Amino acid sequence: MIKNFIVVASGKGGVGKSTVAVNLAVGLAKSKNLQIGLLDADIYGPSIPKMLGIKEKPLLSKEKKILPYEKFSIKSMSIGNMIPEDNAVIWRGAMASRAIGQLLNDVEWGDLDYLIIDLPPGTGDIQLSLCQNLNINGAVIVSTPQEVSIIDVRKAIHMFKKVKVPILGIVQNMSYLSLKEGKKYIFGKNGALNESKKQKIKFLGEVPILQEISEASDSGEPLSSNHNSDVYMIFKNISKKLIHSISKTECSKIEIKS
Repeated sequence: MIKNFIVVASGKGGVGKSTVAVNLAVGLAKSKNLQIGLLDADIYGPSIPKMLGIKEKPLLSKEKKILPYEKFSIKSMSIGNMIPEDNAVIWRGAMASRAIGQLLNDVEWGDLDYLIIDLPPGTGDIQLSLCQNLNINGAVIVSTPQEVSIIDVRKAIHMFKKVKVPILGIVQNMSYLSLKEGKKYIFGKNGALNESKKQKIKFLGEVPILQEISEASDSGEPLSSNHNSDVYMIFKNISKKLIHSISKTECSKIEIKS
């Protein structure tokens, strides 16, 4: 049984949403000793297999259900595990939504405290189908500080409010670059933090620009699995705030007009 569904969204691509989703899932499992699953719902650009270092095709159980991968203390599944690495998924929205339904229902997830769902960019069919068919406990919004990202974040927030999915908080990714002379704000300063205050949404924390995060994503070794890394502590604190935010919310059944 899956007790809670949490979606990670951005409204915009290229802000490090999947990086946050992976490290958040691993961070929750490691720091809170929870049973965590991670579903890659980005059908057209799945990156979770690469970030977790998974190359093998999935196996089937005796009941002919797909067995999720178990690595870094979490269970995971992605369409990227089932297609050749360089192949493009050329599906219409309805077909992509059905594929997500199969990844939810045909995978042997077992007992989970939380299933983290890494959403694709935008506010399309996949997002709406999940909101319609699942009792989603809430959404975590990921953004960089710059206004060009905040514009799309506002759209994502508006969508979730419209479909009655609580916003659990905002994570500001790529907040700053640490140099000897101090912090350098490459993408602007505190854009997501200021937006969270404006929208009266909890600010879960910020993630700086770190070369080791990029290297870890490419090598398939998320830094939140390493108790000695700074990234582990960052996501431990984000996880703590997220759990507190979840405890204060209630999810509602909604009806989406076709």
